Amino acid sequence: MLNGLEYLGQAYLSFLNPTSLLYGLGGALMGILVGCMPGLSATLCIALLTTLTIKLPTNDAILILICSYVGTLYGGSRSAILLNIPGTAANAASCADGHALALRGEAGRAIGIATSGAFCGTLFGVLCLAAFTPTLAEVALSFGAFEFFWLALFGVTMSGSLVGNDPLKGWLMGCLGLFVAQIGQEGLYAYDRFTFGIHELSGGIALIPALVGAFGFAEVLTVLADPVERKLVELKDSVLPRFREVAQYWRTVLRSGAIGVLTGLLPGVGEDSGAWMSYAAAKATTKEREKFGKGSIDGLMAAETGDMSSIPGHIIPALALGIPGSAPSAVLLAAMILHGVQPGPMLMVEHPQFVYHVVAMTTLATISILIFGLFLVRPLLLVLRIRRTVLMPIIFLLATVGAYATQSRLFDVYCMLAIGIGAFFLRRKGYPMAPFVLGLVLGGLLDKSLRRGLVLSDGSILPFFTRPICAVLATVTIFTMLLYIPAFNRLVKAVVGNVGRAVRSVVPSRG
Repeated sequence: MLNGLEYLGQAYLSFLNPTSLLYGLGGALMGILVGCMPGLSATLCIALLTTLTIKLPTNDAILILICSYVGTLYGGSRSAILLNIPGTAANAASCADGHALALRGEAGRAIGIATSGAFCGTLFGVLCLAAFTPTLAEVALSFGAFEFFWLALFGVTMSGSLVGNDPLKGWLMGCLGLFVAQIGQEGLYAYDRFTFGIHELSGGIALIPALVGAFGFAEVLTVLADPVERKLVELKDSVLPRFREVAQYWRTVLRSGAIGVLTGLLPGVGEDSGAWMSYAAAKATTKEREKFGKGSIDGLMAAETGDMSSIPGHIIPALALGIPGSAPSAVLLAAMILHGVQPGPMLMVEHPQFVYHVVAMTTLATISILIFGLFLVRPLLLVLRIRRTVLMPIIFLLATVGAYATQSRLFDVYCMLAIGIGAFFLRRKGYPMAPFVLGLVLGGLLDKSLRRGLVLSDGSILPFFTRPICAVLATVTIFTMLLYIPAFNRLVKAVVGNVGRAVRSVVPSRG
């Protein structure tokens, strides 16, 4: 306990210098600018910045990436409010009430409320990050190869079932990511797999070029193929929120913050799930339900608090278990590995101070979005007027340079282009990219854990099901997949309904 407080204090002090403050503010500002532009994502921003910060010291590079992560999701609320186009998928829940307020001439008020919700949600998540990560890492020390196999498989299963409208497409993309992760020499005996005689494939598909291709080049092709121009709502009123107006929604902030963190802990559940679940919970408990969708402050506050609090929630399993909670946290995890920090159960043993550095970084990002969100409103809106036909070629150039810069191999550029073109056509058919990314990131862990487990058990698969934690994870994973079989789903609903009616019939009789 005391060691943790000491590490936390040292972490905050280590970032109170001009260089770190400049990196943090710059990363947050870059993230906000990217988030303001519809079509660009937090994954794209982090992937591009990872390639540009590869030569920086570890703490400075991770600081820039975390601040850009937070900034991008916050910046997406601007276009949601003023254009009715979510800057990122996580801001879709903010469109209904945010844009409705803007059409009533209260765009400034909506931005102020969104900024307040984002600040409170991220701050709530930071407190959970500081409190839960060390504890979860200690619990994870009891995990072995058998447990990590099921944890990785559970992550891919969750991403397939909760991202997009078609679970089958999600699972197919997760399996595709797992397959791509197997290309190259396997981890135990260095045997070539799926290389087809191509020498360059022996090293596998590098993670950063794959991510830049799937979210960068594919995004460029998607936007240029279907450019949509929307009319920008003019900003006439003040963005500074009234303290009383924010304080009266403290229940919404706490409830949405908790929902965002809990959804963030689930592997594969994106930030948009935290926003929509928080929005639904607010609508179910509010006294002004008729205002939702027509300019509800409660609804906008819930959506922005839920999606922003999920960011620290996604970072918690990434640090403690080495399992990313979302596509942006997967890129962040890859960046940590590139800089010599191996997230997972041993992180609190090998680098115990790093977790508290991440807490300090996220705190700086939270303060940065508050400063930029309230005092640089009108200059930041200029980015919304940039034509996409001008912006997309610049992003393509950065994606190409970024894919090449990580290992200085032209082959990585070819991989980026191939994956980007494939992702473009898959997205047009409704296949989500987040499961592909999570499958790609978790593929190495799943493969190594399966092979190590089989070596330890002399080829027996029984320990994968008989060990206590494995049994729980296996049951949850299999049950999650069975829920998407219509007959099984109806059976579960019928059983739950019968149990609920039985409980309701017994409780009054006892009273």
